[in-house]
Amino acid sequence: MSVTPYWELTFDADGDPAGRQRDRLLAGVTERQVRDLVVFAHGWNNDRSGATRLYDRFLAPVPRLAPAARVGYVGVLWPAMRFSDEPIPDFPRAVAAEAPRRPVLDKDTRHALLESFPGRAILVDQIARLLEQQPPEEAELEEFGRLVRLLVEVVAPGPQALFGADTVAEGVPQSEPEMFAGSSAAACEEFARALAGLEASGARQEFGLPNPWEGAHELLRQATYYAMKRRAGTVGERGLGRVVGQLAKAAPGVRVHLVGHSFGARLVSFALRGLPEGVRTVKSVTLLQGAFSHYAFAARLPHDARAGGVLQGQQNRVDGPLVCCHSRHDSALGTMYPLASRMAGDSRSVAGLGMGRALGATWGAMGYGGVRAVPGTRACTLAEALRAKLPASGCVNVDAAAVVRRGGPPAGAHSDILHEELARLVLAAGRIR
Repeated sequence: MSVTPYWELTFDADGDPAGRQRDRLLAGVTERQVRDLVVFAHGWNNDRSGATRLYDRFLAPVPRLAPAARVGYVGVLWPAMRFSDEPIPDFPRAVAAEAPRRPVLDKDTRHALLESFPGRAILVDQIARLLEQQPPEEAELEEFGRLVRLLVEVVAPGPQALFGADTVAEGVPQSEPEMFAGSSAAACEEFARALAGLEASGARQEFGLPNPWEGAHELLRQATYYAMKRRAGTVGERGLGRVVGQLAKAAPGVRVHLVGHSFGARLVSFALRGLPEGVRTVKSVTLLQGAFSHYAFAARLPHDARAGGVLQGQQNRVDGPLVCCHSRHDSALGTMYPLASRMAGDSRSVAGLGMGRALGATWGAMGYGGVRAVPGTRACTLAEALRAKLPASGCVNVDAAAVVRRGGPPAGAHSDILHEELARLVLAAGRIR
């Protein structure tokens, strides 16, 4: 690793930490006289090497930027999965280019599905066979949707049961997500149209009707990601939040700074909900292209007075600012996320809305437009945030589009976070000097 002291902290899907790693961390921060502890959680990435490469590259500038600070580092490892054609930070372009085009389910993605959903090998084989054969009958698309639902569903009560809701309506039970309760064929066609629109705006342009089986591949991707989204909340609340509480008891003088990318941003945000009562050691939270609802911290939604964010008020548990980086170049969050979110949580049609402002306003993500509907939230550009002193508390939206801008369809700049300016922002948010 480019930084030291560095500890790994591994959690399983239920949020249980690896005991020896946790114990080494709790003892090590005191032995190494750490004052500021930066805790980084990755997003949809299913292997240790990719996650540690991200941490190594992102954190490398910190010792030079804060030479006098006594900083320690934690890399959170949790069981998320990544489709092989999904870019990750510092992933070699040549290797990424060799990934087969949708909608084939390649062997690496099949392996990731088997790792992420143990005991469902038969379902994975059936899904892969349909994607390979692409039968023309609409009934086969319906069957595909049924298989995907069986793959990702879990038996668990509450609003986190299927997809990990970010907003909860009072007195309204969670219903079957439309992408499964409605027509799977229609959902596949809608995803296919969205993908065709992204590709037409990029380097690749094709003529003819979108292939619904490309949409089927995207349905699988989105359903899988929503399962990972649910898991991120579980690991954050039941796992990381409790460990931070244990750390506060073992080393009360250590200042904790939580950083998360993509679903890792959701993980560290849910860690706030899992903090024991009275713990005030979290001094900053930095969300990098957060893949969860921009209303997650809202007490009430602008379009539904009965509903609020599942994390409403949790920003007040930070003894410092909650900084949300967002970029308009993040296609994964700007187009596919709101479409999948609407399909997962609402029965209304998006006919006539397209992929534009109206859909994103209701179903948008943190990493695309920042925190919404939280009174007092401040907004600035990345350059302004680095020039001026950040607020001492509350939510701060930072437009990072000046640096988070590279990447092709369908993800866009979602993983373009390896920039020294963002490492400087983490230090500024935590007042690490």
